[in-house]
Amino acid sequence: MAIYAIGDIQGCFNQLQKLLEKIEFNPAIDQLWFAGDLVNRGPDSLKTLRYIKSLGDSAICVLGNHDLHLLAISKKKQKPKVDDSLQKILNASDCDELLDWLRHLSLIHRTNNFCLIHAGLPPQWNIEQATLAAREVEEILVSDDYELLLNEMYGDFPNQWAESLKGWNRIRFIINCFTRMRYCDIQGKLDLSCKAAPGDQPKHLFPWFTIKDRKSHSTSIIFGHWSALGFYTGNNCYCLDTGCIWGGQLTALRIDGDVYRTSINCH
Repeated sequence: MAIYAIGDIQGCFNQLQKLLEKIEFNPAIDQLWFAGDLVNRGPDSLKTLRYIKSLGDSAICVLGNHDLHLLAISKKKQKPKVDDSLQKILNASDCDELLDWLRHLSLIHRTNNFCLIHAGLPPQWNIEQATLAAREVEEILVSDDYELLLNEMYGDFPNQWAESLKGWNRIRFIINCFTRMRYCDIQGKLDLSCKAAPGDQPKHLFPWFTIKDRKSHSTSIIFGHWSALGFYTGNNCYCLDTGCIWGGQLTALRIDGDVYRTSINCH
């Protein structure tokens, strides 16, 4: 059995198939971990969703911001953006089934050796706290209140964690960490506007995984979301967003033994 973690696909179905062929993926015995953003911008979001859903227990997925955006558009909580490529999903005969599957996905997946998320964690959370925070959101997503969540999740504030956060402010902060976070200051205050590669950001901001005394440091974390960062290994973290949608690469990281990378070019 092999376990591979794969970075942001964003509807690039043909590239995904090419990568799976290269790693000789066998769904009968192997498992894939997907770091979120399965859909949008690429040409084949519908094929991508159908395929990954069809893998059943051979695929573990966490939600990314583009996946949540699809759910919000489907319930008319957000208007499509100019570069969205989601209409085929919304027009599909199995749209409701696909979206129901999507909203039952998690924000975090943990084993003894690794933790999978889409974007980031604030420095105040250890992995147990992160898991509990994720469950707060996941429980609403599968409840009768999930359309209200899709309406309330947009916005950049509050931008700093406090256990006293309540209601939708608390839920919005949690979602922003798991699906949008890249930078924060040394106190853990999020900056959700900066998308630059490390080194090009304002001096008071730091990649979330470099914050000193980050409480999740003892856990190996796999994430995506940050194509300007690209493949990264350090600080007990692995970034797998290598910019497939931008003509970069699609990356798989084998994690069931010796950790190593396999990529295909997406030009």
